[in-house]
Amino acid sequence: MNGIPVNVPHARTIAQRIEARLAPVLERDELDTGELGNVLAELAEVLNPFDAENDPGEDCAEVCEQATGIARKLVVLIEELGVGNDRLGQAVRNLFECLGYAEEGAELSLRAGENPNSLLRPAKLD
Repeated sequence: MNGIPVNVPHARTIAQRIEARLAPVLERDELDTGELGNVLAELAEVLNPFDAENDPGEDCAEVCEQATGIARKLVVLIEELGVGNDRLGQAVRNLFECLGYAEEGAELSLRAGENPNSLLRPAKLD
């Protein structure tokens, strides 16, 4: 992880936004979205227990690592299905930021469709 503050409860919120953005994709008959649905459910299972009142505490690093691994799979599926877009890519970047992996998120968000020229993208993280 890097020096950006971790916020698992907000990561949960971002994961819910990603799921909402992908809900129409899951309903498309022409795409095989079974694995996408499974990965979204897996991410929810890891993050949903944590909200503003329930932080992971000393298990934070383990929760972040587990959620980040699932988020990596999610990006691959978004890319494979060709369903990425700018807002989805931004949400992916925000998810990784909340989990403490901002630099990786900045790279993977592009694969999830974020516009590389977006004014919302952070300046180079050194």
